[in-house]
Amino acid sequence: MFDIRVRFSTAVLAVATLALAACGASKDAPADSAAGATGFRVALLTPGAITDQAWNGGAYAGLERIRDSLGARISHVQTRTPAEFDENFRLYGEQGYALVVGHGFEYQDAASRVAPEFPKTLYVTTSGNRTGPNLAGLEFAFEEGSYLAGMLAGATTKSGKIGAIGGQEIPPVRRSFYAFEQGAKAVNPKVEVVLSYVGNWDDAAAGKEQALAQINRGVDVIFQNADAAGLGIFQAARENPTVRVFGANADQNGVAPEVTLASVVIDLPHALLLVAREIKAGTFTPRVVSLGLDEDVVKLVLNPRLAGTIPAATRASIDSVTRLMIEGRFKAPLPPAATAGK
Repeated sequence: MFDIRVRFSTAVLAVATLALAACGASKDAPADSAAGATGFRVALLTPGAITDQAWNGGAYAGLERIRDSLGARISHVQTRTPAEFDENFRLYGEQGYALVVGHGFEYQDAASRVAPEFPKTLYVTTSGNRTGPNLAGLEFAFEEGSYLAGMLAGATTKSGKIGAIGGQEIPPVRRSFYAFEQGAKAVNPKVEVVLSYVGNWDDAAAGKEQALAQINRGVDVIFQNADAAGLGIFQAARENPTVRVFGANADQNGVAPEVTLASVVIDLPHALLLVAREIKAGTFTPRVVSLGLDEDVVKLVLNPRLAGTIPAATRASIDSVTRLMIEGRFKAPLPPAATAGK
């Protein structure tokens, strides 16, 4: 039998030592990726996988754009529990990162707790409205694109029933679903809107189950905002080809192009780069940064494959309302008791 105690070479021992070190590290530990000789370091925390082709994937694309455009060193970690919010915010602060982004409304409490401990690190929460000396929020007027999607859904439904499915019932999602419903009723006052929630952002099977339940109730157009769980909603529509769906947060028109009418897009790469550029230049003032149609961050993107099925009059109405929003002459309605933060 080969005696490793005698015959291991120095090279093999070195490799073994590196392997042991790698095995000893947590697989979830933040990894630092360098691009260029700069001390500007940016970290991103996401609540879900960056492979969701939506909310989390868009944020990671933004992190990569910051790396490529500003020569930043970047790091990303997916958090799975609220305790990990604080833990990773604190870890990045201890490491001296210039900017740490918590990607989602749910990160606000943790950012508010940790930010005062690390005054040289700027903490930003997307969909957030908390501010402090080194704490800022980045809001997206997602309700603007959602209202336009509602107009499209109300005008194209054949059953008179449309649906909205969210990952979890949080204020930003409630705001967008309310705007979607109001947009639909603006063009089709008799339309019925069915709302439901998956209960999480990751379970595609549960998302599909919610979609099939709505389809069984006669819903033929579904607006989803469910991240990875939303991929199951696309699958349900594919199995029921008379049903149409909307993408959300990213341009998801290519996920199921045969059944996707349009996507309500947040250009997360552009939005995150805008903030990071100010921070690197030293000109950023902690505040709530609000971005929407006017800044070309939120937009309704029609699926070219199905655009021809949309009546010309409907497209003209959507274009008209879009212009009014950009000009500040029309605001997407919010629920009466809407909680701030998008």
